Amino acid sequence: MHPSKRLLLFTAKLGYQTRSFEDAAAKLGVQLVYITDRCHQLEDPWGDQAIAVHFESPEVAAYTVMEAVRGQDVSGILALGDRPAAAAAYAARGLGIRYNHPAAVEACRSKLRMKEVFRDAGLNVPWFRSLPIDPPPEPVLLGISFPCVLKPLSLSASQGVVRANNREDFLAAAARDRRLLKSPEILATREPNLDQMLVEGYIPGREVAVEGLVSDGVLKILAIFDKPDPLEGPYFEETIYVTPSRLPESVQQAIEKCARDAVRALGLSHGPVHAEFRITDDGVWPLEVAPRPIGGLCARALRFSFDVPGQPIGLEELLLRHALELPGWNSPREQISSGVMMIPVPRSGILEGVTGEEAARSIPGITELSITARLHDAIAAWPEGSSYLGFLFARGDTPEKVERALREAHQKISFAITPNLPVEHPATRRMTNQGN
Repeated sequence: MHPSKRLLLFTAKLGYQTRSFEDAAAKLGVQLVYITDRCHQLEDPWGDQAIAVHFESPEVAAYTVMEAVRGQDVSGILALGDRPAAAAAYAARGLGIRYNHPAAVEACRSKLRMKEVFRDAGLNVPWFRSLPIDPPPEPVLLGISFPCVLKPLSLSASQGVVRANNREDFLAAAARDRRLLKSPEILATREPNLDQMLVEGYIPGREVAVEGLVSDGVLKILAIFDKPDPLEGPYFEETIYVTPSRLPESVQQAIEKCARDAVRALGLSHGPVHAEFRITDDGVWPLEVAPRPIGGLCARALRFSFDVPGQPIGLEELLLRHALELPGWNSPREQISSGVMMIPVPRSGILEGVTGEEAARSIPGITELSITARLHDAIAAWPEGSSYLGFLFARGDTPEKVERALREAHQKISFAITPNLPVEHPATRRMTNQGN
């Protein structure tokens, strides 16, 4: 037990992932202090009052945190999600806690700045440029070649990412991203660069995700996830992650080298990393590197062998041990194959019902099914969407068995989705779709 240890956990919302950290902290006897943009007047689910901040102003948020914990011993800092990471970096610097430098985290927040860093470091990078969302861009005047991919600069989870194969696709994608970036929901986030988008050359090939942990600037690879579904567009909603990778050992070594080079180029020095890469005949191409752990419930696909045989620890406990410099943070991933399916949203609308859950859970190899979308709520398909219907988890002797179990279980589940009802926006008096 470590009753004297206190950790600041920066998180955009209190939900499934924070509950896992709460459980791990209780096991270790560590006190968690939540920093969140949740209203400070709301009741806290765990009886600890969160420090309320606004993550769109990271330096101000960090000052608020430093004032709130003045005189207290703080042993570590973690951030969940892209928006909280910058505030965490500024707070860590002010409190003298090991973490990433704010400049490194800020470079990860902008897709444009990240591409510039990768290019300047000599990594594989497609042609790219930033464009304003207004006026509508004309690709022939900008020297844009096809196929290409349009991306909002600051959004995550592939939200607003669209492939264009010709001029008509490009203009339609640009108009779609313009509507998304001007929507009340996105404007309310106050993210930077909401008037800009990135356009870059499309990279063919397979895609993988890498989960890692940086200590004093050195990246340790925790897992390489294969993404067996082709991510070729026009939208890039992710579905299945399976580890260990089935790629040849030489390719995995190239991925690890590229991941280390990308982390070094960005200047990330301490904490979790989640990264995405494409593999082509020309080598490994870094897509994005985020100074945070894998999001949502996906962390449950990772377990690590620690002291007691047969009692692995989860990613959340591993990250707490790392942040607090406790033994066990460098434990290896367990040998068994595992995977997760982020259950895709087939179309936008209102979720009215779910059937087949028990049939899905009965598939051999399935360890958990969690439907996270709420009934009667509006859901959005990609590219406007960013939240999944739920998560399926599987374990097995081989990655092939894990992938097969996830696909069979998914086929058992049916979602009843009704169309959105058009409503009049009270301010603009324009007709829009409910929930969009």
